[in-house]
Amino acid sequence: METKRELTLIPKTENYIKYMLNIIMKLPRTEKFNIGNEYKNMMYIMLEDVMMLGKIGMEEKLDYINKIDARINVQRVFLRIMKDNRWIDEKKFSYSMSLLDELGRIVGGLLKAYAQNIKK
Repeated sequence: METKRELTLIPKTENYIKYMLNIIMKLPRTEKFNIGNEYKNMMYIMLEDVMMLGKIGMEEKLDYINKIDARINVQRVFLRIMKDNRWIDEKKFSYSMSLLDELGRIVGGLLKAYAQNIKK
């Protein structure tokens, strides 16, 4: 079950990154290079962490899942900042948040499953 969630996480993360890159490219020039670069770096690091889930042992997976969860939360903050400053509209904000929420639910399920497995 956990492996299936891990495999589902990869294409969903890729789709999220593709969508967000389009949004970042349309930010005002100064913000594209400030918050846009920070956002892109955070997404790429998160993608690396997602890819590592299939390559590491059970003991390390919980650490990586926690890192992914924290990165998702940081990206939520970035999105709220972009919306509050009117760099993105409500529709793009809502859709981006829904993609992040979906990733968050998958990560939450993995976190719960691996936490239970480690306790056993």
